[in-house]
Amino acid sequence: MPAQKATTAPASPSLERSTPFLVVDRAVLVANIARVHDHLEGVGLSVRPHVKTHKIPQIAQLQLGAGAVGITVATVGEAEVFADAGCTDIFIAFPVWVDADRARRLTRLAGRCRLAIGVESVAGATHLRCKLDPRIEVMVEVDSGHHRTGCDPREAGEVAAAVVAAGLTFRGVFTFPGHSYAPGAAVGTAKQEAEALAAAVQATQEVALMPSVVSGGATPSVGEMRRGVVTEARPGVYVFNDAQQWELDRCAREHIALTAYGRVISSRPGRIVLDAGSKVLGGDRAAYATGYGRLLDHPRARIVQLSEHHAVVDVPSGQELQFGTVLRVVPNHVCIAVNLVDTLTMVEEDAEVQIWPVAARGANS
Repeated sequence: MPAQKATTAPASPSLERSTPFLVVDRAVLVANIARVHDHLEGVGLSVRPHVKTHKIPQIAQLQLGAGAVGITVATVGEAEVFADAGCTDIFIAFPVWVDADRARRLTRLAGRCRLAIGVESVAGATHLRCKLDPRIEVMVEVDSGHHRTGCDPREAGEVAAAVVAAGLTFRGVFTFPGHSYAPGAAVGTAKQEAEALAAAVQATQEVALMPSVVSGGATPSVGEMRRGVVTEARPGVYVFNDAQQWELDRCAREHIALTAYGRVISSRPGRIVLDAGSKVLGGDRAAYATGYGRLLDHPRARIVQLSEHHAVVDVPSGQELQFGTVLRVVPNHVCIAVNLVDTLTMVEEDAEVQIWPVAARGANS
């Protein structure tokens, strides 16, 4: 969503622990969930958040408690973790290749929760014949401009018909507007997304199939979504936000819920080095990014060099930071950072309150 002023400021770095480690301000996390869910529900959209960002069942329960109709995952492994934690409505938003092992795992899941998977081609739908438990529903993925997976929206009817011919239940259509991750792209991407999904719905209706769910949404463009043909949104990063969202002006500094605590291990005029490198922050740097990450409390500073255990930071004149100081680093891509650690430290009013295991870390298949 576009940046707005938050009412809760993140905590200051005073935890006495060996750095680096990841910290979540629980108050900011809860406020982020409420703000985005309120917006989406206000424009008539259901919320099915993508939990690959946080991988933590306790956060999924916060999202469900705030009105989410279910959750989105990327892999069968993630679905298993969240089903074990009690989630009862799960969508695997991925064109899953179903082999014998995955067929067994998906069947077990279908006995425990309402389950849907993605498919993006006639070949993919045909491959599912006799492999998939008939309780599992199928969503057809369409390309709305990101050009990754997804069929041409005009072909959605043909793919949906192949799903039915394979003896499976067609639930609806979905897309991922990943090209919203670019400066100034949110409004145009949301428009393309709506048009692609409308074309997909029309294509399925032409083969006498009516989608019950029409699903889209990514964090940068979710604030531009409106109810029309679209019924559901699947943002993920919004729970924490990150340096990408900050630089795209899709969140304010006060909406950053997750930071890495790193210590200054080298300090010279205009430049410091932190002990939080790519093995904690991740190495992503989008073409539009001004660095490999940012400092939450020093917005003009930038990480200009990143190696496995070092982050080199250019610090503007007048903001010299002393050797030994602990600073809060905002990763560029929070999903990657979370997947690099075993636990997140939850804080409230600058005090540690809980350690939450990253339960679905590494659940990549």
